[in-house]
Amino acid sequence: MAGSELYERFLALHHRERGIVMPNAWDGLSAQLLADAGFEAIATSSYALAASLGRADGRHQVSRDEHLMHAAMLARLTGLPVNGDFEDGYGETADDVATTVNAAIDHGLAGIGVEDTSADPDNPIRLFDDAVARVRAAVKASRGRIVVTGRTDNYLQGRPDLDDTIRRLTAFAEVGADVVFAPYPPDADALLAIISAVSPTPVNVLISPADSVLSVDELLDLGVKRISLGPALYIHAMGAAEEAVAALVRGDLQSATTGMDFGRIDTLLHRDPH
Repeated sequence: MAGSELYERFLALHHRERGIVMPNAWDGLSAQLLADAGFEAIATSSYALAASLGRADGRHQVSRDEHLMHAAMLARLTGLPVNGDFEDGYGETADDVATTVNAAIDHGLAGIGVEDTSADPDNPIRLFDDAVARVRAAVKASRGRIVVTGRTDNYLQGRPDLDDTIRRLTAFAEVGADVVFAPYPPDADALLAIISAVSPTPVNVLISPADSVLSVDELLDLGVKRISLGPALYIHAMGAAEEAVAALVRGDLQSATTGMDFGRIDTLLHRDPH
């Protein structure tokens, strides 16, 4: 499917009545598993990608080109719209962000996220004007060819400031972001405040296992238009691997070697994306 068709298909999913669940893949097999299960779009996970390469997330340790090639592989294998979880847009300036957006379009992505993070642990969130300028540059570069998500990581970076979160998300919407996103809102009331403030711009949500609002239906009932999982599926898979390793240490070969059979893996890896 052509990139423009994937973009249009992906954008439309955000504006239907019940929105979309968009799980995050970390390799070809996980992407094909999600596609085979019937999900209509998937995303990369910068955390899972970095971890799979033995690096840290959010510290500019994964390059733009590495992430682009990874995301393009997921799109090619599945034939689905793929949203790139592209950290801060891979660059210090707004022009660098625009370059990343154009490269994402060239690699066949249907969506891209731009965070207000800085990769500086001492000052992890960029100043307001800088953050808005970067999203504005992404929107200008997109020119209706890729879905742009403007994201603030206030809560993720230990800054539980709802007013500033809403201020940032509202500004991202005002400069043309197609979707806005604040990972880990503390409760349903905060989430509702965000949705109300930025309406009619669609809101993506990522919640932690500790949050009280957990089900897909509950989130969609609140007005969320896109639900992503971040690294959750990857972490779940690594948890299963850790259990298998513990079984191996105990000498329990049977428990250590159970899982998806080779026939199923082969079927998934050769799944026809069309």
